Amino acid sequence: MLSWANHHSPPTQTTPSTMPPKRASKRTSKDADVTEDVVMAGNTPEVAVESTPEDASPVGELKAILERSAKRTRELFAEDQENISTAPAEEQASQRVKLQSKIYDEYRQVQVLPYPLLKRQKEQMEKKKAKGGSTATPAPESTADSGVEKILDGMPKKAQQQQQQALVMHKPTVHNPFPDTPGGGSSLVRRPVPRAVRPDWHAPWKLMRVISGHQGWVRSVAVEPGNTWFATGAGDRIIKIWDLASGKLKLSLTGHIGQVRGLAVSPRHPYLFSCGDDKMVKCWDLETNKVIRHYHGHLSGVYALDLHPTLDVLVTSGRDATARVWDMRTKQAVHTLSGHTGTVSAVKCQEADPQVLTSSMDSTVRLWDLAAGKTMTTLTHHKKSVRAMALHPTEFTFATASPDNIKQWKCPEGQFMRNFEGPGGVTGGGGIVNAMAVNADNVMFTGADNGAMGFWDWKSGHQFQRLDSLVQPGSLDSEAGIFCASFDKTGLRLITGEADKTIKIWKEDDEATPETHPLDWKPSLMRKRY
Repeated sequence: MLSWANHHSPPTQTTPSTMPPKRASKRTSKDADVTEDVVMAGNTPEVAVESTPEDASPVGELKAILERSAKRTRELFAEDQENISTAPAEEQASQRVKLQSKIYDEYRQVQVLPYPLLKRQKEQMEKKKAKGGSTATPAPESTADSGVEKILDGMPKKAQQQQQQALVMHKPTVHNPFPDTPGGGSSLVRRPVPRAVRPDWHAPWKLMRVISGHQGWVRSVAVEPGNTWFATGAGDRIIKIWDLASGKLKLSLTGHIGQVRGLAVSPRHPYLFSCGDDKMVKCWDLETNKVIRHYHGHLSGVYALDLHPTLDVLVTSGRDATARVWDMRTKQAVHTLSGHTGTVSAVKCQEADPQVLTSSMDSTVRLWDLAAGKTMTTLTHHKKSVRAMALHPTEFTFATASPDNIKQWKCPEGQFMRNFEGPGGVTGGGGIVNAMAVNADNVMFTGADNGAMGFWDWKSGHQFQRLDSLVQPGSLDSEAGIFCASFDKTGLRLITGEADKTIKIWKEDDEATPETHPLDWKPSLMRKRY
């Protein structure tokens, strides 16, 4: 039993730091049914919450805690309620930063209009001033600006953006460089109206001479820089040198054990270079008519070769999907240009970058950086294997041919210019173009494996003449293929090597005039861009 002293002893005093939260209740004199719970713990302020008789249960305690937590949350996160009205200004500032960043990302490369467009603007402004002076009526301004325009108007404009040619969004102004475009300066560049380029008149070509002498397909031809003789290589493994004026045989060079695929004559040295299916690249001394150098390295047949116009460098390509750059004197391989996945069918060299151009059976054309030995640009426009390529002798352009179409490109970036399209397609008979050549008079020749010959105007891509090669008497009609072609140095003679083992020389018709052979051309607005 508990003693009376223990039962009625006063409660002991404890410090607030060690005393647990204690619930105390006191009744008011007016209403004995209403109690007030007061929490006393540490420095926590007293919070009085009206309670119902159910507060004695845990549910009531939880309800009080939740209400107290919600109240403190409101006090914590709603302290700045009187400044809520400033939120739209902050949102406008963020929108302004966002628009500035977006405009910078999209238009930083074209902040200044190109020079031809500025020149056109200036010319049209001068014409407008000369016609009507300054009596132009101002364009009506919009009555209500959108929120984006307000933000843009409030942006700080840089000095270069305040110029007339800066690319900033602005309202229509009086000075409209394009009268046919509504809205003034809302257009950056007007798309030009497609116009068909009228081709120049060219005299038709006709057969001049047929030369027989090889015992196999004539696969390569090269003209000497002095324009006195030319060399041909054929499937009989013999290189023959012919007089250009008379067509008579001057010399035969034997040494290859496979068909001769490529020939090139050096303009600075008395050298003739040849390559073939025997993986050999030979350098012939034309003073002694003997081989003086071999260039070893190709893993399969060598299909094409070309000489650099200013450097003592030889570039060859073949079935091993590479193009190899050789030092002419030391016979060392300077670079191995790898990247193609198929046979490299043609290779060309020029003075300026890209100094080496290759076309391949993998349907791509590559432009190479000769100093680094790496690809500058890869052109993937063709859909089928690219078998022929030709450089323009005076312009910085070139053309490539595949069974799908013939394309013209602009150096140095390899920009696509146009397609060459004839009335019957590329060859008119579904043939594969094996040979191409271009002269300084803007006449391009293409020869196909079915004997189809096309003569094209370089400027417009118009085919002004189409012929079918005639086979040598006693040959099959299937031997009407053309494997190689080259213009002489004057551009007045065309030499073709064909499958009937003959060499044919073509020339322009001297008696043809625009009246006797009018230009058969109809403009068309249809134009393939790729």
